[in-house]
Amino acid sequence: MDNYLLFYLVDFHFDMRIVIAGAGEVGTHLAKMLSNEEHDLVVIDIDDDRLKAVGGAMDVLTIEGNANSIAHLKEAKINKADLFIGVTFSEAVNVNAAILSKRLGAKKTIARIDNQEYLLPANKEIFENLGVDYMIYPEKIAAREIVGLLAETGSTEVVEFSGGKLHMYVIRLDEDAPIISKTLRELSPGDNGLEYRAVAITRRGHTIVPSGDDRFETGDLVYVISSKAGLKALYKYSGKKQFEVRDIMILGGSRIGRKTADALGNLHYVKLIEKDRQKSYALSNQLSNTLVINGDGTDRELLRQEGLDKMDAFIAVTGNSETNILSCLLAKHLGVRRTIAEVENIDYIHLAENIGVDTIINKKLITASRIFRFTMSEEVSSIKCLTGTEAEVMEFVVKPDAPATKGTLAEVDFPREAIIGGVMRGKNAFIAHGETLIKPYDRVVVFALPSVIQSIGKFFN
Repeated sequence: MDNYLLFYLVDFHFDMRIVIAGAGEVGTHLAKMLSNEEHDLVVIDIDDDRLKAVGGAMDVLTIEGNANSIAHLKEAKINKADLFIGVTFSEAVNVNAAILSKRLGAKKTIARIDNQEYLLPANKEIFENLGVDYMIYPEKIAAREIVGLLAETGSTEVVEFSGGKLHMYVIRLDEDAPIISKTLRELSPGDNGLEYRAVAITRRGHTIVPSGDDRFETGDLVYVISSKAGLKALYKYSGKKQFEVRDIMILGGSRIGRKTADALGNLHYVKLIEKDRQKSYALSNQLSNTLVINGDGTDRELLRQEGLDKMDAFIAVTGNSETNILSCLLAKHLGVRRTIAEVENIDYIHLAENIGVDTIINKKLITASRIFRFTMSEEVSSIKCLTGTEAEVMEFVVKPDAPATKGTLAEVDFPREAIIGGVMRGKNAFIAHGETLIKPYDRVVVFALPSVIQSIGKFFN
């Protein structure tokens, strides 16, 4: 199974007719996730080879044609579509097709864009009036995630729940971590008053939901739900230390690189290296608080001359996954404490994590997680696409009289392959344990393996 988060709707999901424009990597990835459900899927693309790859691997209807064609949209029965998703390589096609789809009867439309101007509040209203319900700009979201990661330097990934009341921290265990060879039970003085809880462990490409007798091993990727109060103890046991990031080098003047530099430049010393001369000049004019260097980021001597060994963080976001991975390894070798690489080739993600890159950014997974929430029923309030694990994390809203409210978690026969990590109740948040009583309208954070996803919904509905 692929080593990145898979999505499944719980058993109270509703079947939808979904039309996807674009059989590129994002469209194919979405189709793969959605085909695990009982949705009625249609994929439109102008490239017959891409359509054959999609149609041969999953149960979807494919239509060769342009998503801007009214005839092709009608062939896809767009008038019966619950959702239209425009993720072709062309922003204009995505936006125009979303407008046409809405006018032809689609209930909801989404378009992938690459223009920040469209997301300004006044402009968003224009597109909503035209028929584009939601626009997603993956590069902007990726840059925001990178900035957040640099604020939590002890973790490889951070996910926020319910406005920050609880967080999920992803920590890779080094051989000197104090918890190596210890069990979860040995680390827990007692269930009551827990401030953090390990909810999943990815080990050698496989994910487990741990029990009290499971031992931590070197190289484990541990997913922990924690309150802010538990963060100090969490880092202590994992052997991680928070450190202040001041000096940052960014490799690649891509949209992600530009947006990251723009966000970080006011508070940090940022140096950006871009190979293209014209783009370098343009970036130097756009980024007033960033030093832009025109040079080849694959040149090790150049990176050394520009002070890579003195940087606190190195961010590689060129268009080449191999370049990003290798440059991060060089940075790590020179002593850079935090490395982040954009890796768009999903097959490389597990490799990059295992050989020492601290954090992986993947636009396909970012885009998919944002879009996928539109296919969920209201009980699932959020979902996050993560690298490195087969497990799924969702935030549920508990309905009155749901089975989860009929006893403690130890009594409601929750599946062994799933775990409730945390509970948000009103303004309060706490870590769940066996004696926790779930109440109506609680928001619960749940990790689960694919084998039990379909059975979990009944506990909260």
